Amino acid sequence: MSTMRRKFTPEQKAQIVLEILKEEKSVSQLASEHGIHANVLQRWKTEAIQNLHQLFVDDRKGITKMKSDYEQQINDLYAEVGKLTTQNAWLKKKSGL
Repeated sequence: MSTMRRKFTPEQKAQIVLEILKEEKSVSQLASEHGIHANVLQRWKTEAIQNLHQLFVDDRKGITKMKSDYEQQINDLYAEVGKLTTQNAWLKKKSGL
């Protein structure tokens, strides 16, 4: 009989990592409270610390570029639809349909 693997939301993980960073309780205490292996908590803590700098990155330029690329793709697709509609109408006219 297999057991279901517990899944934690990013919010739950963040809350647990914050508890670890407060250092009010040891990692082993938090692990037993939450029913998670201490190695998993250490991995979450390490990952949080390594990615902390990304919270302060101004990614508006990246989002703006992504948005302009998306809009360009939409415009290209509309142009293609227009071209195919025109070709379809021409073919119908020539074939007598």
